[in-house]
Amino acid sequence: MRDVRNYNLLAHNTFGINATCRRFVEFETAQEAASFFSSYSLGVEPLLLIGGGSNLLLTGDFPGLVLRSDIKGMTAREVDGHVLLRCGSGEVWDDVVEYCVSQGWHGAENLSLIPGDVGASAVQNIGAYGAEVKDILVEVEAIEMATGQMVTFTNADCEYAYRDSRFKHDWKNRFFITAVTYRLEKSFQPRLEYGNIRQKLAAEGIDHPTAEQLRQTIINIRNEKLPDVKVEGNAGSFFVNPVVSREKYLELEALYPGMPHYTIDEEHEKIPAGWMIEQCGWKGRTLGHAGVHSRQALVLVNRGGATGQEVLRLCQAVQEDVLHRFGIEIHSEVNIV
Repeated sequence: MRDVRNYNLLAHNTFGINATCRRFVEFETAQEAASFFSSYSLGVEPLLLIGGGSNLLLTGDFPGLVLRSDIKGMTAREVDGHVLLRCGSGEVWDDVVEYCVSQGWHGAENLSLIPGDVGASAVQNIGAYGAEVKDILVEVEAIEMATGQMVTFTNADCEYAYRDSRFKHDWKNRFFITAVTYRLEKSFQPRLEYGNIRQKLAAEGIDHPTAEQLRQTIINIRNEKLPDVKVEGNAGSFFVNPVVSREKYLELEALYPGMPHYTIDEEHEKIPAGWMIEQCGWKGRTLGHAGVHSRQALVLVNRGGATGQEVLRLCQAVQEDVLHRFGIEIHSEVNIV
C-alpha cells in the first residue's frame, strides 16, 4: 500500500493537468483496502476514487483523499461452456481484451483500446462499436467503505444503462471496487455493423475476420480518430451522445436532412454529439490552451500547458452553442472534479 501526502496527480490523469491532492492512497490487495476502510472515518474530508485517470478532468488541486486500486491478477474458469474471467480492478482494461483474444475467449473485441482500468469499466459501463461492458460483465466485487466489509454485486444489481451505473449515482463513494468478473464465449461471433468496421475490413480484403483481425481493425480506427495522450492530453470522448425523443429527432431532421442518428427504440433516437459540435464550428478550434480535436469533435484536448479551468471553460462554451443551435443539452462523460 502506498500512502503519500501532498501527492502530484499529473501521472494519474490523461489530460495532463498539473494538480495535487492532500493525500493519495493506493492499494495492492483487497485485504489492504478492507483493513484501511475498517478504521477510516468517511465524511471527514473530500474523497475521490480514480483508476487510470482517462476519464477525469481536474479543475484544480484536490483538498482531500484520492484512492486508487493497483490490484492485479486474472484467473479464469470454465462454466457451462463459457469462460468466467475474474480480473483485479487495477488491471489495464485493454490488457484484459488482448489477453482474452490471445486465449480464444470472445466478446470483448469491440471494446479494444478503450483506456482505463478494469474497475472503471464497471463504473462507466464502457462501450464502443456496438458493444458495452454490461454485455459481458457478470459480477463486481467491492468493499463497503463505511464498514470495510466485502460485498458482491450482480450485473442486475448495478442497473447498467448507456455509460451509466449505480456507481455513478447512489453508490458513488460508497464502494471501492476490487475485482470484476466477465463472461466470455469460446465461439467467435463478430459484431461488424457499427461505424465503419466493415468498410475498414473490406479495404484489407477481409470478409470473415478472425478475432485478432477485428481487434486490430478497431485499434486502427481508434488510432486514426483519437489523439495520442502523450502528444495532446485528453480523456477520449468528452461528451455523451444524447438520446432524444423521436419527435425532437424529426424536428431536427427536417432542418438538417441526412442528419446522422441511431435508433434506440420506437420512441427514441441517439444523435451524435460530435456531429452537433462540428455543425457549431468547434471542430479544430482552440480556446486558451485547450481545444477541440481536429479529427473528432467529441474530444477536447490539452494543446499544451492547459489548466483544468481552461478545459472546463471550453466544455461549457461548446455546450452553450449546441444548446442554442439544436435545443439539446449535451453532458460530460468525463468526471469533472
